[in-house]
Amino acid sequence: MGSDTSLSTITLPVTGMHCAACASFIERNLAKVPGVTLAQVNYGTEKLKLSFDPVSVPLADLSAKVTEMGYGLVLPSLKPQAAEEPGAAELKSLTAKVEFSLPLAVLVFVAMVWDLTAQLVPGWPRLPVPMRLQELFLFFVASAILLWPGRQFLEGVGRFFVRGQATMDTLVGLGTGTAWLYSTVQTLFPEVARSLGLAPAVFYDVAIVVTSFVLFGKLLEARSKKKTGEAVRALLALQAKTALVWHGGIEVEVPVDQVFVGDLVSVRPGTQVPVDGEVAEGSSSLDESMMTGESLPVFKQVGDAVVCGTLNQKGWLKVKTTRVGAETALARIIAAVEEAQGSKAPIQGLADKISAIFVPVVLGIAALTLLVWLAVGIPTLGFQQALSFGLTCALGVLVIACPCALGLATPTAIVVAVGKGAARGILFKDAEALEKLASVDTVVFDKTGTLTEGKPRVTKVLGINGSSETQVLAWAAALEAPSEHPLANAILERAAEDRLDFTPAEGFTAHAGQGVDGVVEGRRLWLGSPRFYQEITGQSLALLDEASWAGLTSVVLFDEKQLLGVLGLEDKLKPTAVAAIAQLHQMGLETVMLTGDRESTAYAVARAAGIDTVIAQVLPGEKADHVAALQKAGRKVLMAGDGVNDAPALARADVGLAMATGTDAAIQSAGVTLLGGDLARLPSVVRLGRRTLRTIRQNLFWAFGYNVVGIPLAMGILFPFTGWLLNPVFAGAAMALSSVSVVTNSLRLKAARL
Repeated sequence: MGSDTSLSTITLPVTGMHCAACASFIERNLAKVPGVTLAQVNYGTEKLKLSFDPVSVPLADLSAKVTEMGYGLVLPSLKPQAAEEPGAAELKSLTAKVEFSLPLAVLVFVAMVWDLTAQLVPGWPRLPVPMRLQELFLFFVASAILLWPGRQFLEGVGRFFVRGQATMDTLVGLGTGTAWLYSTVQTLFPEVARSLGLAPAVFYDVAIVVTSFVLFGKLLEARSKKKTGEAVRALLALQAKTALVWHGGIEVEVPVDQVFVGDLVSVRPGTQVPVDGEVAEGSSSLDESMMTGESLPVFKQVGDAVVCGTLNQKGWLKVKTTRVGAETALARIIAAVEEAQGSKAPIQGLADKISAIFVPVVLGIAALTLLVWLAVGIPTLGFQQALSFGLTCALGVLVIACPCALGLATPTAIVVAVGKGAARGILFKDAEALEKLASVDTVVFDKTGTLTEGKPRVTKVLGINGSSETQVLAWAAALEAPSEHPLANAILERAAEDRLDFTPAEGFTAHAGQGVDGVVEGRRLWLGSPRFYQEITGQSLALLDEASWAGLTSVVLFDEKQLLGVLGLEDKLKPTAVAAIAQLHQMGLETVMLTGDRESTAYAVARAAGIDTVIAQVLPGEKADHVAALQKAGRKVLMAGDGVNDAPALARADVGLAMATGTDAAIQSAGVTLLGGDLARLPSVVRLGRRTLRTIRQNLFWAFGYNVVGIPLAMGILFPFTGWLLNPVFAGAAMALSSVSVVTNSLRLKAARL
């Protein structure tokens, strides 16, 4: 196998899966293929994530392997431009099968209930149809249903005997197939049945109704699962199909995939921006709510960046294209959402392990049920009655134990939660981040750009040792001219406002997290934090402890002999910071601020925001160490930062949250990204994580509980006490209902208030 750098990772739709056991079977078999390092199948989204070495094992070979297992992969090269969305063909086929079988099943079910009522209620009339005619009718109906709508179940039985592959289809196929075979012998070969001592009973109704009810449940499940992906479809709908491109001084409408970087594109009022770009002409307000979660329109003019998928409201814009296709912010967000929806939460590992062994265990339980009924029932009930009851119970076990609900419990909740987050400008990198949010008890904030607006302004200048304020500002601007630091921008903006002339410093050197130095007007000057001053000169700065500097970030200017001046920069709190932190406190979370600022400035900001704990004068490289210290003390940490400077701390935290804008979303820098950087949505992130894990636990409880209760009932455990047996028909209905209930419970997340 090649090195990791040669690996290819791809996510593809899988066709033909009918239960969680199918997903486990594909995973196990692909993982054994040399050259495959990851094979992860998500039954909820019906997608396979593959990491493999394309040199040693081409994708076509892996596709052939999946086909050999009885399933299919939708390869990229096989998807035409106007292809149906994945699963649409299967949904259409399933709908046709249900439309054929369900009316017949309802008719048979009503007749069955009528017949049972006639046996139990004195005077209740029997159906006015000869028994022999009923049997023949049911034989033809059951045969037709098993051979077309129920064919997948019979094929599941075939795969079990040929390859040892046991899935939900195996359970249903064995149950309905056995019922049909037993009944067919009774109908077509009654002498053989009598010679074998078989009870004179038929189970066509079981084959018909169970097959139809299971298919109907799968149809409801498929439609519900389709709803869980609405968020991605909503994002896809934002992608414009065509664009108006300027060629030779005229507008030409072309498909959006024929727009290239550098093209000029017209965006008319009421239309979507088809590309990422920069406004070259015109001005307008854009609705960016689907990208950033911000409901208010954003005004755009020449020089401003615009994002693919946002809606132009009234004005006309000419946009110079900077990114197209898969490189646009919208395309990257869609890819990130799909990746997160297809990922697995750690809690799903338990369900996967159980699903992998569940079906073989159920087959054993069904066989044991039949043997126990024969062993115990023959002496008391006689062979025919014991065999009839044993078959009924074994069929009930096979039907009721299908692990669909177990396989759907986690992925459906993840898909809905990730979609709900995306609609509100909250992007999850994977399901693990979503699950870990539920256990977070401490939120650590970076200050600049996270709690504050990240747009500092110079509000105070102090000249020292004979230097004037104007000189200090001009020298500082000269030193910061080559720098790209936010504080440098603030100093340069103030110098421009004051119309100061200066020559950029020579011999410029940046000291990460501390300051800069360079030669200005023939003398070497240093500009940086008070800590930087102390390290260079060995002197303290007592004057900065005065109350008048509280809340300001201090930058000091000095040469090798003396202090020349101090600049105070103010970075205002974000308007939503105080309310967001108050909500976090109400939710029982502790808050911590990590900052490189001196303590007096940090405490002033913390007091204004309502932060519990302050850790000040921290270098960027030390932030991850402080996060680790909190974790060592038993805290579960959510770290909120800008996604770039705080990358090590974001990676070290239990959950990293990057504050990002829609045009520069740091999607890969943390487990969660807030588009637009709006702190007001931070409490919603934690609430969504908590609600999602609670929903998953509810789903798993009902899925496990359903089988724990249902299997013993189907085995006939109550018969010695009540004389009651669970009819396989009702077992099939209950099994279908369990899957639908799990998906429905997950869909409740869509309506959850965050």
